[in-house]
Amino acid sequence: MSAVRTVEEHRAVVAGLLADLGEETVELAEAHGRVLARDVPAAVALPGFDNSAMDGYAGRWAEITAAARAPVRLPVADDIPAGRTDVVPLVPGTVQRIMTGAPLPPGADVVVPVEMTDGATDVVEIRDCPARGTHLRAAGEDIAAGAVALQAGSPLGTAQLGLAAAVGVTHLPVRRRPRVLVLSTGSELVAPGTPLRHGQIYESNSQLLVAAVEEAGGRARRLHFVPDDVGQFLAAVRAEAATADLLITSGGVSAGAYEVVKDAFRGLGTVEFTKVAMQPGGPQGAGTVDDVPVVTLPGNPVSAFVSFEVFVRPALRRALGHSLPDRLQVPARLSGALRSPAGRRQFLRGHYEAGRVSQVGGPGSHLVAHLARANCLVVVPEDVTELPAGAEVDVVLIEGALR
Repeated sequence: MSAVRTVEEHRAVVAGLLADLGEETVELAEAHGRVLARDVPAAVALPGFDNSAMDGYAGRWAEITAAARAPVRLPVADDIPAGRTDVVPLVPGTVQRIMTGAPLPPGADVVVPVEMTDGATDVVEIRDCPARGTHLRAAGEDIAAGAVALQAGSPLGTAQLGLAAAVGVTHLPVRRRPRVLVLSTGSELVAPGTPLRHGQIYESNSQLLVAAVEEAGGRARRLHFVPDDVGQFLAAVRAEAATADLLITSGGVSAGAYEVVKDAFRGLGTVEFTKVAMQPGGPQGAGTVDDVPVVTLPGNPVSAFVSFEVFVRPALRRALGHSLPDRLQVPARLSGALRSPAGRRQFLRGHYEAGRVSQVGGPGSHLVAHLARANCLVVVPEDVTELPAGAEVDVVLIEGALR
């Protein structure tokens, strides 16, 4: 095992394992949640034509402005519903009844909302007049044809897909989703639903990590967990790793006598095991097996979760092309005092609300029920051993994060 690394040093090692993923083109309906690989220009302008922002009457401001002092009556020369394509120019001394989104007739420079009139369809009485240019949407005022509509690195959410459709895009170039294999080890592990014998526990890390990979944008596949046997472990890995962009293991990396992951990979000489100055999640490993990137995480569920959040998630999102690969980090005031060991960056589980954060459970890496009730990680620097209530700390939002 090498010398103790800082969190930043190990983050850089893990990030360096994953190259940028190639791109593929998908239909708009399949692009939700993906990351845009290249800038996408607008095929058409938005709006594509001058149109009305209100239901009302399109007219010439100079002929209507007197309505601010006394009602003005003008004949209604035409009706323009939304979707009409044969709009005729506005004849002087008339108005045209117009609906929201309908094309503005040439010559009109104002739309009088129907609420300012008597609503007639033959000769309308206009009782007030807004300023010239009011309630008009100019062609291209949102985006011009040919301008960049969506930038490379943008996550494609609901608004982005709506914009793509609005500017006439049918397919989008996106980053390929990384294929990630997840493997848990341990002879004590059994599948949930199986009767437990004394000394056995239900395997949960693979479920946790598969969900974390999918939430980060990857495509995860769970391998059956294997017992603490080096031969079986290596056989399972080599039978599947060639199809993956990344292999994540959990368990078997500490200093005990049955650390199968460390024993198997150390013999290959391509995976480096180290200690990171953090808690939980000190024992870590990273490297390659048969040229496939491998990240080995500790086996305790909270350690596995925190390690994924700190090291793997940002690496996956960076490879996917996210311009902002990290979770949102915000300052918060502590609701109560806390203590932390010197020399290790602490990632405590917390609950954040309205600028304040309270610790959820203790620091133990086995407290998965407390993890499930947390919505953030409270970050305590390596050189801080205690903080009073009211002190400001950084928190990493892990639930309801903005990115």
